[in-house]
Amino acid sequence: MPPLSDAIQGKYRIVYDLLAAAYGEPQRRHNQPPVDQLVNTILSQQTTGANRQRAFEALKERFPNWEAVMNADVRDVSDAIRPAGLANQKAPRIQNALRFVLRERGELSLDFLAERPVQEGKAWLRQITGVGPKTASIILLFTFGLPAFPVDTHVHRVSRRLGLIGTKVTADKAHEILENIVEPDDYYSFHVNLIRHGREICHARGPECQVCVIQEWCDYFQGRGDWKPQL
Repeated sequence: MPPLSDAIQGKYRIVYDLLAAAYGEPQRRHNQPPVDQLVNTILSQQTTGANRQRAFEALKERFPNWEAVMNADVRDVSDAIRPAGLANQKAPRIQNALRFVLRERGELSLDFLAERPVQEGKAWLRQITGVGPKTASIILLFTFGLPAFPVDTHVHRVSRRLGLIGTKVTADKAHEILENIVEPDDYYSFHVNLIRHGREICHARGPECQVCVIQEWCDYFQGRGDWKPQL
């Protein structure tokens, strides 16, 4: 990648500090086992956190372990995870992911990723159908504390509006760009605070720019770049 401009680096640092002042420095939560995180992240696709959690808990209550989920009738898995939505897509995706892990590793475990370089770990995980850069990065960051920066819809939207990434940069491409902008020690806190800001203030529709603590640094609010001026 081309070298980053001082302006982008400076903006990231200021935005990081402003969000930390507004929301605090998020503390790493208790890590889920990596296979749990894999399943949970698949469930989280295109649904709310509350519905994802309901589906995950229902799955754990219905089946004694991941091997049982893997070998179950797909209709039973689909029924258990229905609260998460798209159950008929996610059920076979979860089962196929578990089968891939077992086939490649000989056990239902992803613990080996803790010792792999981050890029190698991402590449391994992305061999699993339905696992993209976001899911791979979430597993590596949240489970193992490895320096990967996940880009979900909130992170992508806020980063584009700020001008940390271009307005036409895709979420997949944004992973690489933001990992080069953000300091690795800041990945977790910045990721969590960008999500919170996207949920509470920088909505996809009707962002609350008038109360935004980073409006001065936001290309979208200031009408810079490809953005039209905000009225």
